[in-house]
Amino acid sequence: MVVKNVEIYTDNKEFVPGEIGVENGRFSDPAAGAAADGEVLDGEGCYMIPGLVDIHFHGCVGDDFCDAKAEAIANMAKYEASIGVTSICPATMTLSEEELHDIMKTAGTYNGTEGAKLVGINMEGPFISEKKKGAQAAKYIRKCDAGLFRTLQEESGNLIKLVDIAPENDGALEFIREVKDEVVISIAHTVADYEAASKALKEGASHVTHLYNAMPPLNHREPGVIGAARDDEKCHVELICDGVHIHPSVVRATFAMFGADRVILISDSMRATGLTDGQYTLGGQDVFVKGPKATLADGTIAGSATDLMGCMRAAVQKMGIPLEDAVGCATMNPAKEIGIYDRCGSIASGKDADFVLLDKDLNVKAVYVNGKRQ
Repeated sequence: MVVKNVEIYTDNKEFVPGEIGVENGRFSDPAAGAAADGEVLDGEGCYMIPGLVDIHFHGCVGDDFCDAKAEAIANMAKYEASIGVTSICPATMTLSEEELHDIMKTAGTYNGTEGAKLVGINMEGPFISEKKKGAQAAKYIRKCDAGLFRTLQEESGNLIKLVDIAPENDGALEFIREVKDEVVISIAHTVADYEAASKALKEGASHVTHLYNAMPPLNHREPGVIGAARDDEKCHVELICDGVHIHPSVVRATFAMFGADRVILISDSMRATGLTDGQYTLGGQDVFVKGPKATLADGTIAGSATDLMGCMRAAVQKMGIPLEDAVGCATMNPAKEIGIYDRCGSIASGKDADFVLLDKDLNVKAVYVNGKRQ
């Protein structure tokens, strides 16, 4: 197949009019694609962007990754692909050890072939701070445990790509030193000050989970995790641009502080995403959804009811982030962060032909995974 009449998003984070081939599920030069089957896809002037990569979300359309069911992952994968997310790295919660084992074993044996590809797991709990637990269950919070992590990693088939910790907790720095070469370590759900966060980053942490949320605020005398992350050029930060978690002005300020190469857009979506307002659950707790806002009974924000494509669109249309930057933050940056950029995250010869066609209003017109229309 040859995709023609499109503005292709390039590795240089710019749009260039052109065409590209697809052969055996991978991008190729146009001549090779034309020789493959003779099919021509007229993009009608659309933007052609890589399939989005969501490295932090919990569920959608009534299902949750923590349900520990293959059919739940399959349903989530189909929905995510329908809105332009072609690679998924869903997140766990702070749950019992038994539940975590079940989740990892289910993911490790998952062999779904439809919809978005399961490319990783974000282990959001249980090594967090009770003081900033957010929608996590306090009774299952525990000390960092490299042995437990490694057991879960083996059960998952080495799918765990990120593990979240509160660096101020006992044993956290030792945990970082022990597993930093095995997984991306993220600072999350924490009360760490600037010094503690900086120490964790120096020891090998390199990521911050949903920046600004579940951590101390940036203060001119106490910059905390946010200031420490800003000062470490190797650190990447997640940002939820659903219009609920972060004010648009702060989104713009974050891009100015960190630069677009260090920001990763995530959805943090929960099972209500794609459904109507109502009562749902997250991590075993009741969640009440109205519009894009999901909260516990006490008003604590509990994930998002917006998918990653919606967040990316909002970042551009409502928050003033350049389209070229927003696309990179939802494709290239997350793919690089979890080590899958060799096969997805950009439109380049030899990579999986995962792409989305967007009209000029950023509406999804078509989604392809491995060269097959979804």
